[in-house]
Amino acid sequence: MKNYLVQINDTTLRDGEQAAGIAFSIEEKIAIATFLNSIGVQELEVGIPAMGQEEAEAIRAITRLGLNTHLIGWNRANISDIQASLNCGLQRVHISIPVSNIQIAAKFHGQWRVMLDRLRDVINFAHDHGLSVSVGGEDSSRADESFLLDVALYAQAWGAFRFRFCDTVGILDPLTTYNKVRQLVDYLSIPVEMHTHNDLGLATANALAGIQAGALSVNTTVNGLGERAGNAALEEVVMALKRIYGIEAGIDTKRLLELSRLVARASNCPSPPGKRSWVKTPLPTSQGSMPTGFYRIPLPTSRLPRKRWVGNAVLYSVNILDGI
Repeated sequence: MKNYLVQINDTTLRDGEQAAGIAFSIEEKIAIATFLNSIGVQELEVGIPAMGQEEAEAIRAITRLGLNTHLIGWNRANISDIQASLNCGLQRVHISIPVSNIQIAAKFHGQWRVMLDRLRDVINFAHDHGLSVSVGGEDSSRADESFLLDVALYAQAWGAFRFRFCDTVGILDPLTTYNKVRQLVDYLSIPVEMHTHNDLGLATANALAGIQAGALSVNTTVNGLGERAGNAALEEVVMALKRIYGIEAGIDTKRLLELSRLVARASNCPSPPGKRSWVKTPLPTSQGSMPTGFYRIPLPTSRLPRKRWVGNAVLYSVNILDGI
């Protein structure tokens, strides 16, 4: 795997808020955006401008902060959606279009040519108004691979700066993800971005597989928040890149614990015990016959990040098997 810089495009404020029961206040959105910017996240998907007045007000408030990170809004392939993004002061828009037969049937009555014409027209409208455009293939994982590639190539020809591969319903495994994304990477000259869901517990693994295949950008959410079972967790993706592949994503990892707690409070959604506990709380462990080697030799049985990397520690419990 090449040691290139992978871009983190965090969607906590968009897909993260689509988790059941979560609705951030404007103040919470500003706090989260400011924190993500401060630790070096390169891009933030800040919401859906066309969703309504309160959403638009929050996005405008974030655009006025003068953050270093790029801000991008999520849009359907509708000119009215793009106009809403313009009204919020955004300079980047993401346009999502269905690419699987089942989604095209539901949203365009099966008329894929109409869908492509709409995409072209909306991209042109966005460019005419000075916007940079990213295009995403909704339900890429269930799309015909040849058709998916055609859509991505059209998007590239029409001036999109990036194409997003979406495992919208979270059905892929890492090997299949690698093969599907590799085909896009081989044929496109624009970057591919990963968007994965955790329905089968594979969001982070599939995001990493896409990066191994050559994707240069990845969607994450803090604490893995997101629709249904959630998305690839920012903290997992960043630390996996760092510790497994030696790839620095430009993130201040020592502040991940603080970020995780901020979002947990705002979402009122703490992670269950043991889930990513190396970030959120000291990791409790009972080592059995392993403590002697653990204490004498650094990291013999654990490759989990230590305090110097993520600002956290490990707790050890003692039981009747310890020292055997």
